[in-house]
Amino acid sequence: MATRLVQINMKAQDDSVLGRFWAEALGWSVDSEAPGVTNLEPVGFSYPDPVAVCIDIVARPEPKTVKNRVHLDLATTSTAHQAELVARLKDLGATLADVGQGDVPWTVMADPEGNEFCVLEPRPVYRDTGPIAAVVVDCTDPRAMARFWGEAMDWMPHEVTDDHATLRSAQGVGPYLEFLRTPDTKSGWNRVHLDVRPYPGDDLAEEEARLRALGATDPGIDQSTIPWRILADSEGNEFCLLTPR
Repeated sequence: MATRLVQINMKAQDDSVLGRFWAEALGWSVDSEAPGVTNLEPVGFSYPDPVAVCIDIVARPEPKTVKNRVHLDLATTSTAHQAELVARLKDLGATLADVGQGDVPWTVMADPEGNEFCVLEPRPVYRDTGPIAAVVVDCTDPRAMARFWGEAMDWMPHEVTDDHATLRSAQGVGPYLEFLRTPDTKSGWNRVHLDVRPYPGDDLAEEEARLRALGATDPGIDQSTIPWRILADSEGNEFCLLTPR
């Protein structure tokens, strides 16, 4: 049994507006499975496929108040492409952001609802990831996070150090999942979180039990009305265990 990372869940005060921004930013298509939920995926994409990690944007009334612990890194192919992408994102409503990064070759930005993301300088490692180079999770212990998520999913570790850890789909396609050591700690619910899904034929309850045995915990909310499960990883980051598909 194993799961795989299938999508990123973002909370938004206006899911349709934020959905249009990210669809334009990534060149993806927009759909909606229900009022207050905007779904984004590559044009012609057959879900689920590790070639891309999709985005679900869900309406919530609470405004963003703290720096997100999960963000996206966008890939570029040249310094000219990086500059062009930054300019285009500004035209779409993104702004430059200062999270204490100092003088770095990448550009830190925020989307129209303040969610931080990075436009990376060209890096060979991301040449075949698609527009999203990596999903980045802030943490206090990258090694422990890589150990938990490497056992929770069928993704493979590529680099694990005290300061940074990287995983990617076992099929060697799509974006990376990266854990970055940061001095700050988690406070409150994450407005951006990971959604994982078991494979067809697997049992949701058995997979939940397996993840709990690895160290996943119960975030302490009523889940009686939803078909999926909400858990927290080894550092308390909420994630959703979706029904097998």
